[in-house]
Amino acid sequence: MDIKAYIESGVIESYVLGLASPDEVSELEALSIQHGEVRAAIDAFAESIQRQAMGANIAPPPEIKQQLMERLAGDFKDTAAAAVAPPKLSALPGGTANGKVVRMVSFKLWRNVAAAAVILLVVSAALNVYYYKNYAQTTSKYQALLAERNTLQAANDNYHQTLNIIHDSVMQIVRMPGVPGKQNNMATVYWDTKTRDVYVYANNLQQAPAGKQYQLWALVDGKPVDAGVISDCKGICKMKNIGRAQAFAITLENEGGSPSPTLTAMYVLGKV
Repeated sequence: MDIKAYIESGVIESYVLGLASPDEVSELEALSIQHGEVRAAIDAFAESIQRQAMGANIAPPPEIKQQLMERLAGDFKDTAAAAVAPPKLSALPGGTANGKVVRMVSFKLWRNVAAAAVILLVVSAALNVYYYKNYAQTTSKYQALLAERNTLQAANDNYHQTLNIIHDSVMQIVRMPGVPGKQNNMATVYWDTKTRDVYVYANNLQQAPAGKQYQLWALVDGKPVDAGVISDCKGICKMKNIGRAQAFAITLENEGGSPSPTLTAMYVLGKV
């Protein structure tokens, strides 16, 4: 996945604003654990929302708040007084003064309502950002713990599977020591004498370089037969079913395997 393109797709903005679908939320939260740049992009957008709502978190001086409250209280008081005891129409020229008074009262009332609405909006936005951050942090920690638990569970399952195969009485064990020049390598084949399923355990094989992969071979009537490439499995790996064989060997091939073994790249060999 192109993480940069994913970040620029707009899904992060939808997530922060609560507009993302459940599938988008699940995918984004999973990617935020795997990729630090995704987590950073989420936090950056959330902080930008907070800065817009709170004016970059710059707290106004205490006297500003007091002056604002006094001004609002005075305006509401004046508005209430004007509504209860409007000026005498006889003191105003013509018959249109009443309309002007009503418009002035309405204007001041709506101005005060608008000012109060702006204050409530700012406070609401700040609370939303605060609760979102707490939610995001809690979700991130939960996802991390869940991933760790799944990893440990998988490792535990692989361990028990390996023990069951190794100690199964129907298994024929074929030890494959390192060939000359690669004596430090070692692998073991566990061959089920009933089902003829083959399992291999890499006791000590060097890390395969990039673009390369180990491949297991069975020697059948003097000819090598592909028994499968060794994937990045933890513990014991199940390979192809082999009906009969006189020996097993492992070579290092290009990633994906080869139709025939590279004898100069043989690492271990063991006779049945």
